[in-house]
Amino acid sequence: MRSTPLTDRSPPVSPTPIHQRQWLVGGKLRRWDGPVREVFSPVLTGGVPTALGSFPLLGEPEAHEALSAAAVAWGKGRGVWPTMTVAARIGCVERFLSLMIAVRERVVETLAWEIGKSRPDSEKEFDRTVAYVRDTLAAVKELDRAGSRFQQVDGIVAQVRRAPLGVTLCMGPFNYPLNETFTTLIPALVMGNPVIVKPAKYGVLLLEPLLAPFAEAFPSGVVNTIYGQGKTVVSPLVASGGIDVLAFIGTSRAADTIRRDHPKPHRMRCVLGLEAKNVAIVTPSAELDAAVRECLAGSLAFNGQRCTALKLLAVARPVFARFTEALAAAVDRLVVGSPWTKGVGVTPLPEPDAPERMAALVADAVAKGARVLNTRAGRIDATTFFPAVVGPVAPGMRLWHEEQFGPVVPIAVWDDIEEPLRWVRDADHGQQASIFSRDSEEVAVLIDGLANQVCRVNLNSQCQRGPDVFPFTGRKDSAEGTLSVSDALRAFSIRSMAGAKDTPENRAILGDIVLSHRSSFLSTDWLF
Repeated sequence: MRSTPLTDRSPPVSPTPIHQRQWLVGGKLRRWDGPVREVFSPVLTGGVPTALGSFPLLGEPEAHEALSAAAVAWGKGRGVWPTMTVAARIGCVERFLSLMIAVRERVVETLAWEIGKSRPDSEKEFDRTVAYVRDTLAAVKELDRAGSRFQQVDGIVAQVRRAPLGVTLCMGPFNYPLNETFTTLIPALVMGNPVIVKPAKYGVLLLEPLLAPFAEAFPSGVVNTIYGQGKTVVSPLVASGGIDVLAFIGTSRAADTIRRDHPKPHRMRCVLGLEAKNVAIVTPSAELDAAVRECLAGSLAFNGQRCTALKLLAVARPVFARFTEALAAAVDRLVVGSPWTKGVGVTPLPEPDAPERMAALVADAVAKGARVLNTRAGRIDATTFFPAVVGPVAPGMRLWHEEQFGPVVPIAVWDDIEEPLRWVRDADHGQQASIFSRDSEEVAVLIDGLANQVCRVNLNSQCQRGPDVFPFTGRKDSAEGTLSVSDALRAFSIRSMAGAKDTPENRAILGDIVLSHRSSFLSTDWLF
């Protein structure tokens, strides 16, 4: 339904437009005089989306130019970046980080404007990204220390280290365009892989302040950027066979399409973060106030636009009425506004078609027997959709199996504990699940039933990614590869070794190489 404006959503200051006319290739910021795409904020000014600026729409020739620059930096494994010492690569990343922190305000404000993320959450995304970079550098030092000693096994003396994989294409999502991009970009870089960065469809301009820091901190061709339609700039790169690693966070359909373009797909390592349909199981013994609080945040933080969001709440029948009544009331109390509104809980959606898409999901469920359970549900004010709590949902409804990725909260009811376990087992996705219960026997049954279906089970708390030292991955259609701080370093590298028979002559050769620092691979130096 449409309504009058939900609240005043005016930001404190109008943005200064960013008309980006540069792209980074081969260590230089190149001028672009070709076609551009206009960028509009979901935040309205005078009732219309606010103009934020524009960015280049590159073509296939520019994409191949970026690939050529990255290939030179890679040098088939003998380029300046993969053969650089770990300490030197760390120094480049540290230099970049200091330059990045200097433009924090520009990045944060642009992030809030571009995707409608609240100002506090935009600040958290930036600061968490900085922390992730620092944690990654600490982890790579630890990894380097572990590989700095020689091993002697069964008459063979060897040194085993992590080696880079090659040219890496990094493609992040619009919902965390800075953080999720950097959780693949930084590990790929520090392990010795040159990268090509392709921003998401939304959240492009926030990278503009970082182009000069990239150019200043890294050698030529180590970091390159491309902009434009995926079919125009991504497909030709992958089809060329020149991409060694694909780091992609998005839908499984898009990932499959990209992977199919590679002439030898088994040669392209894929690190993928894909869809999720995380389930919260609320049992009769749950502490309902805490469960409602966690499910509210888990379902609707950043309008539910998170892969880790709770996207189906499975509630036991004895507590269904009390839980849904309390949750619906809590949802109706959410503050609607702009990213700068104090205490805001609902902000504009960056995808122009998102409000109508959410409305269609709700309408489908209602047509098939569900009810809308909260009073303010589904009110549309241009780019804003007020969250809808819908239930009970059942198989056959789109909300049962589709990832809504938006402010709709579907609730299902169950009578036997095996029912929600079966729902998770039969689902296409397997990222995380949450359990709300105070019965240890019940919790044990649920954990055992879920642990081989999802990759993280959360007890009496919402699904989440952090802390970043913990593994972040998924089963089935939800992920490929693991992205904790340490796991990401392994995802963007491979174990490689140099070994020899343990003879006096070979020991002398290896000792001479190490003592004279003739090799960047064979070394017993390690980082504090």
